[in-house]
Amino acid sequence: MPCVIQVLATLAPVIALIALGHQMRSRRWVDDSFWLPAERATFFLFFPALLITALARARLDGLPVGGIMAAEAGAVLIMAVATGLAASWLRQAPWRLDGPAFTSLFQCSMRPNTYVGLAVAAGLWGGQGVALVAICTAAVVPLVNLLGILALLRWAGKEGASFRWGVVLRQIVTNPLILSCVIGIALNLGGIGLPPVVGPFLDILAGASLPLGLLAVGAGIRLGELRRAGPSVALSIAAKMAVLPLLALALGALCGLEGLALAAAALYAALPAAPVSYLVARQMGGDAPLVATMLSAQTVAAALIMPVWILAVPGY
Repeated sequence: MPCVIQVLATLAPVIALIALGHQMRSRRWVDDSFWLPAERATFFLFFPALLITALARARLDGLPVGGIMAAEAGAVLIMAVATGLAASWLRQAPWRLDGPAFTSLFQCSMRPNTYVGLAVAAGLWGGQGVALVAICTAAVVPLVNLLGILALLRWAGKEGASFRWGVVLRQIVTNPLILSCVIGIALNLGGIGLPPVVGPFLDILAGASLPLGLLAVGAGIRLGELRRAGPSVALSIAAKMAVLPLLALALGALCGLEGLALAAAALYAALPAAPVSYLVARQMGGDAPLVATMLSAQTVAAALIMPVWILAVPGY
């Protein structure tokens, strides 16, 4: 029971910040023009600062880095293959997903909202939890970017769209979350750490990441759109927040993960889908309104589902 209370107590302020962000936007406490630059600043500046500081200070030599990355990447690959094989079946009742709608399900079955993951891990496990989530991010974010683009090009069928390896690779290597993970790990393994001036500067930036990121998540929730939620939205919740963490948990156990490392792997896999899914769908011919509905439904469902996966880890 104390463990249950601890998890719920840690998630409570996260949920409260998301709810506050929703209220701030729906009640127009701040102008709508505030949210886009806030999201960009969080994505390009504040969250990278948090990842760099967490990884530069973490004791990586005691963490099962290879096992975590193998479990997370393996779970995503299995989900991608299974979803792709089900494409023709999902065109039938009750799903009735055409190509663009199918890509919405595909993206929302595997893209993780790292903002929420970092906030929960920091609240539950402190700096070590952030380091574990950062390792998961390094394994998953490049992979889901590649798979998401491939799926959109295959099934969305936007006129004039073509696959270019250079474009995909550039999106991956310039992703600020990936770059910050690489920098943080390099500083750690190189024995450099955080220099006297740089370290406090990044700490200040990192302090803004979680509150602003969670407020932005809440601002993106559209409760009104949940009225059009149908079987495909329910399927996205089941795939992303039930099947994917189950795969990560099973693969993690096979890779020898246990305790905190296994709990972090399950937590990361159970995160709601990332808001970037909507932007990618809008740019590449996917069903962006359906993505928005799936994102909102998953974010609301996360409050009930994520504690279950954290507590399901043996020995945690």
